[in-house]
Amino acid sequence: MDPAAIWHRLLPLSPVIRAGRLFVGAVIVFAGTLLPGSHTTESGAITRAVIGVVVIAFGVVSWLVTRWRVEGNDLRIETGLIRRSSLRFPLPQIQAIDVVRPVLARIFGLAELRLRMGGATAGSARLAYLTASHADTVRAQLLALARGTAIQPETQESPERVLVRLPAGRLIGSLILGSPTVTVLVMAGAIAGAAALSPRAAIGILSSSSAIAIGMVTVIWRRLNGAYNLTVAEAHDGLRVRSGLLDTTAETIPRGRVQAVRMVEPLLWRPLGWCRLEVDVAGRQHRGGENNPERRQLRAVLPVGSRQEAESLLARILPDAPRERTRPPSRARWKAPLRFHNLSWGHNERCAVTTTGRLARITSWVPLTKVQSLRLVQGPAQRGLRLATIYLDTAGHSVHAAIRDRDADEAREQLGELTVLCRAARTAQGFR
Repeated sequence: MDPAAIWHRLLPLSPVIRAGRLFVGAVIVFAGTLLPGSHTTESGAITRAVIGVVVIAFGVVSWLVTRWRVEGNDLRIETGLIRRSSLRFPLPQIQAIDVVRPVLARIFGLAELRLRMGGATAGSARLAYLTASHADTVRAQLLALARGTAIQPETQESPERVLVRLPAGRLIGSLILGSPTVTVLVMAGAIAGAAALSPRAAIGILSSSSAIAIGMVTVIWRRLNGAYNLTVAEAHDGLRVRSGLLDTTAETIPRGRVQAVRMVEPLLWRPLGWCRLEVDVAGRQHRGGENNPERRQLRAVLPVGSRQEAESLLARILPDAPRERTRPPSRARWKAPLRFHNLSWGHNERCAVTTTGRLARITSWVPLTKVQSLRLVQGPAQRGLRLATIYLDTAGHSVHAAIRDRDADEAREQLGELTVLCRAARTAQGFR
């Protein structure tokens, strides 16, 4: 990419890839009418032809009116025919640039760039689609502009060190022992049992639970597709996470941008010593895959792994994570009998850690520099038992860290201490 202010267009195939799922769905819907012997009227054929022409024309027009270029320290993207839109994304506020390749894009050798922004422009900009080699070049050059360094004629990726590779067998085992699979198996067993007693009742159960089963199967597929062949590597710009079976994604998690880290240990995984490690990064992100909506979400840097692997990655993300934790008072058992055995918390001058969970054990780490607010809450049961909970709110909104069911007087002291520590941590990082 020439750094001068020259307008660039996306590839002509971009509308085809962008509407890939819609196209596949249309083929499935109309497949029956295309078979020999199907009853198709002339007007129906004309209607489908007109719809196809309109969709193609719309995609061509969308491609023609979309262009992008770099203007100084901004990435400018213009689009729209009747209502023109010109968006500017400050390059210094780039948190990361991810390379996403849905299955149709991979077939044609294309890739999409997603720029995750911070600050007032928190969100993402998209350049979809470029050739895979051009996407890598544009990504490296945009990152160079964001860092204020010179653009080299052939910018190459910086060296990296692989930290974790996820074996396919372990991923499949975790899916088999996961709650969606267990739910589907329980439903299948219930339907089989009902069929043995009353076939008519089994049909009713099947019809009423089919939507739930389809949803669970969809969740299983997304986890398999999203975590397959996952590799986590360390480079100068942070952790690089690559994964995907059909839709592949290459993401970068910059140092200092993580709002919180969460480790989940499901009940059925604990005998095998498995856990899941997730990070929460501020800003809107895609769920992965074309046509999926943007939302805040956790990124699983280790979908399933050993405690040793999780602690190794945690040390790279939060080097100063506290290890020592304290338990709540014994009377908290009356308020949370199922969760009591997991409750604990600890902190140091840079980070706080909390543990909770009824069946699955959930451990959350929050850097004190990322704490937006601290809240002390007492419900009716807690007031009767002289307990209180402190919530640590961050900009990520996906990890809900809470110091649960502490002695009320102790909680008030901890609230004051954490307020001072958070202010000191932000001051040391240059924040007010």
